[in-house]
Amino acid sequence: MKKRILEYRQRIDDCLSGQREVGDWNKLLEEHLIQIGFFQHERLIHLLVTLTFALLTIGSVFVIIMTDYYPLALLTLLLMVLLIPYIAHYYLLENETQKMYKQYDEILKRIEGRERENG
Repeated sequence: MKKRILEYRQRIDDCLSGQREVGDWNKLLEEHLIQIGFFQHERLIHLLVTLTFALLTIGSVFVIIMTDYYPLALLTLLLMVLLIPYIAHYYLLENETQKMYKQYDEILKRIEGRERENG
């Protein structure tokens, strides 16, 4: 997913910078909205997974503190090992999606500018 979102955003950046030819800005806008929807869905799923792992990690630490049941520390360690990459991945998804919103605004400005020129 990381590779896909970074490559897609770079492709749109290339369109906006003029490095890539855009035949129909309206079509690009529609495609961009669809892709934003896909990435928003992915972001939501990863938010839920990340929150679940965070709550399980906090819960296991709480149980260790309250019960002195130290064998649970292994589970806590495993949860933390998984939680860190989940947080990093969610961070990437969140930031890239926010950048896509800015790209959407820029594409919309291009369309409106062309409509005024042709208008």
